[in-house]
Amino acid sequence: MRTEQIADNIFRIPVKLPYSPLKELNSYLIKDRERSLLIDTGFAMDECREALLSGINELGENPSKLDIFLTHMHSDHTGLAAEIVGEGMWIYISERDSRWVKNSGEDDELVFKNSGNRFRAAGMPAFILDNMRRINPAIAYSPRVSSNQYSRIGEDKVFSVGGYEFRCIPTPGHTPGHMCLWDEGSGIMFTGDHILFDITPNITAWPEVANSLDDYLNSLRSISEFPVKTALPGHRKPGDFHTRIKELIEHHEIRLNEVRRIVRESPGSSIYDISGEMRWKIKAANWDDFPPAQKIFAVGECMSHLDYLANLGEIKCCLEDGFQIYYSAW
Repeated sequence: MRTEQIADNIFRIPVKLPYSPLKELNSYLIKDRERSLLIDTGFAMDECREALLSGINELGENPSKLDIFLTHMHSDHTGLAAEIVGEGMWIYISERDSRWVKNSGEDDELVFKNSGNRFRAAGMPAFILDNMRRINPAIAYSPRVSSNQYSRIGEDKVFSVGGYEFRCIPTPGHTPGHMCLWDEGSGIMFTGDHILFDITPNITAWPEVANSLDDYLNSLRSISEFPVKTALPGHRKPGDFHTRIKELIEHHEIRLNEVRRIVRESPGSSIYDISGEMRWKIKAANWDDFPPAQKIFAVGECMSHLDYLANLGEIKCCLEDGFQIYYSAW
């Protein structure tokens, strides 16, 4: 195991993520004599469980004495929370994201059905839709253990732990209820998947969210005002906080221009077809060669950019034979 001390009482636990291009989750432990705080947990699978518990043990902590904070609902962050939380301890997650976490009080089947309907209308092939539970790690390795210890929190929540005062900062976009943690005294921010430094966070369209990409860009601009000295991401290595925000905004401006061009040059295309015309950094010969799980992420991201342009009135969406078809409004 190779846990790493980041600052006084703050440690990183690397949790391997098998079958995921993300490779590893950065789980963080803030040690305290009373109640320590664990930030994010890994998939509900043996390899993640072994890595997480090994790291906690290496740092001399008892997992039954940890509160858990989940930056957002994705299963690589939430999968193990319910099975390792101790009696009398809490799993903290935002109000908006709690409904997406299995066994946290929402109808999992209803949430899955609503999401699947959007992909069906996007033109996703039936063989992928029929196997989404198996091929999408976000579903396949989601929480398996029920718990009544979830605490739904808002931006008023402050964690006084390890000599810090970490405040919850809502940063919707990557998920509807994503949250960062910010301590003004140290200049430390846990950014979850809101800001990653050597990969770009996936911004997908969410049921009941009108414009996920607009939410994300607004969250980036809002959080850029914080005087962050140390940004601790959910995956990979840290970097310069304010420079990365500018890069991420520019990345999506380039993406939007790409989608504008494709819709203009190929009017009447489905979301699935538009996704296939976009450029992706992935080892695949062409769109047909994409791994099915990566197609799910790509189509979701394409969908969020189309929603953004449709809300601006730059493109229009028509429903034809149950599929969403896009045309330029110019």
